[in-house]
Amino acid sequence: MNFRVSVIIPAYNAEKFIEKAIHSALQQDEVSEVIVVNDGSTDKTGDIIKKIQNQNAMVKIYDHEHNANQGRSASRNLGIENATGNYIAFLDADDFYLPNRFENDKKLFQLHSTIDGVYNAIGAHFYRESTTKEFEKLKLFTINKKIDPENLFEALISGKYGYFSIDGLTLKKSVFQTIGKFNENLLVSEDTDLFWKMALKCRLIAGILDKPVAKRGVHDKNVFNRTELYDIYDLKMYESLYVWSSKKHIDINTIERFLERIWIIQFRKKKKLYLYIIYWIQLNLKSPRLLLSHLGIKYFPLIRLRKNLFPYLYN
Repeated sequence: MNFRVSVIIPAYNAEKFIEKAIHSALQQDEVSEVIVVNDGSTDKTGDIIKKIQNQNAMVKIYDHEHNANQGRSASRNLGIENATGNYIAFLDADDFYLPNRFENDKKLFQLHSTIDGVYNAIGAHFYRESTTKEFEKLKLFTINKKIDPENLFEALISGKYGYFSIDGLTLKKSVFQTIGKFNENLLVSEDTDLFWKMALKCRLIAGILDKPVAKRGVHDKNVFNRTELYDIYDLKMYESLYVWSSKKHIDINTIERFLERIWIIQFRKKKKLYLYIIYWIQLNLKSPRLLLSHLGIKYFPLIRLRKNLFPYLYN
């Protein structure tokens, strides 16, 4: 089986971690190249990766135009565009793979020719002090049971069986022709956006769920601790999924799941009714086939909202 993995590492001011990340990928027999996208770093990240590249030609370095900082999505997309392997894996610059990261994934792709991806558990490596509660929470981040590909989207959106991480994911490169690449308008939640699209259009199966294949670096600057960003970008993610699902002709009941969450977030803002109507029109101009569907009518603000439930809208 031709199993050549391109590992893509977006790196921004990662001088403390990047060397460990790259070497953890290089030690994997299945890896054919390690693509590091230097996302406008202003520390010593650039010097470190160039030094490693001089020692190992498997390391390939890319920069955005004018060495700009474009974010994780754009950096991963640049890596995908330049990848030569027929399989893609991702690794954040402050994380690292454990030995034999891809050994089981290769076996699964050999056994199941129709699958598009494999997801695995990851753990955590603390670069700072941690509480017992925090350690227990992060020591194994995973879907906690094997889910049929047909039911994976429901499992992910409900969170009933946990979640998976981008570091534990191995994908056929062709997946990105099916669903598109990372949404560059999302500063965070871009991985969840991608996971749900894959669950809807591709066949993903469980790999190793009871022990980690990689470890997330936990430190004081982790973006997943910035809840204020997620408050902003979760809505943008649901809007993106709503429009994407319409264009991809996803089942109408699934589209409604995104729409419900959009309105839950919007209602919390307690806007005037006319602002909700304007928002609804703007949203559906991006997905006009839904505007006149039963969802377009059911979720139109005049119908969705009731004066006795939301009296502040009519004040």
